[in-house]
Amino acid sequence: MKSHDEIWSEWQDLVNMTPAELRKWLDTDESQAVGDTHGDGESTGHKSGRRIIEIKGRKKADLDDDDWAHMAKVVGYIKRHMAQGGPREDKENSDWRFSLMNWGHDPLKQER
Repeated sequence: MKSHDEIWSEWQDLVNMTPAELRKWLDTDESQAVGDTHGDGESTGHKSGRRIIEIKGRKKADLDDDDWAHMAKVVGYIKRHMAQGGPREDKENSDWRFSLMNWGHDPLKQER
C-alpha cells in the first residue's frame, strides 16, 4: 500500500487539469458520452471528475481517508490507461483521451 506522500506526489504529476478546466470539460457532451454508467446515467469517470474537483479544493492536511482512497484510485486509473498508449490516429478526439480527461488527466496537455 502506498503512503500518503507517494499518492500525493503521483496525484500532483498525473492530475494535470485544473478544477476550472475539469469543470468546463465535464459539462461537454464528449465528457458525458464516454465510460461505463452501470445503468445510472452517469459514468464512473464523470463522477470521479466531480470528486477530483472537490479534492483539489482542499489542502493536503484536510484530506480524509476516503479522499486518499479516491486519489489512489485516480492515480491507478490514469497509469493503466496511459500505459495503453491510446489510438495511433486522432488521439485528440478519441474516447481514450476523453475518458482520461474525466479522470483529470489530459494526455495531450504536456504535448501542446
